[in-house]
Amino acid sequence: MINRFEKFSFSISAIHRFWHRIAADEMMKFGLKGPHVIYLVALKRFENGITAAALAELCGRDKSDVSRAITSMEEKGFVVKDGENNNLYRAKLKLTEEGKKAALHISERACLAVEKGGKGLTNEDRIKFYEVLEIIASNLQTISEDGLPK
Repeated sequence: MINRFEKFSFSISAIHRFWHRIAADEMMKFGLKGPHVIYLVALKRFENGITAAALAELCGRDKSDVSRAITSMEEKGFVVKDGENNNLYRAKLKLTEEGKKAALHISERACLAVEKGGKGLTNEDRIKFYEVLEIIASNLQTISEDGLPK
């Protein structure tokens, strides 16, 4: 059991570390940080905009993290606030033209990274992997909310 725990923990940790390294390298081109990747890609999906609160929920991040990221992306001209006196939590966040270009570039690079990361997997392997990953994530969410059984 400990070997399974160690293998799982070390693999998840390595994936997380390498993902951040790749994201940081790609975002450096835009003067942004690695964690901004998830926000750019998410904002790209919402042409009509999305609130910061909805973005936080969608990305699984807290509002303060979203707020810092949006401020940074807004200062660099990638994001604008639309409506409600530009209040961060009521306004819709939208990508600027520059933001759309960056998001498209990052999406393409992310697809390439996922493709290269899955090298050697069949389509069946990939489908099963994502099914299993979702089950594990869901189970761990339940445990984190309810606690481990006694």
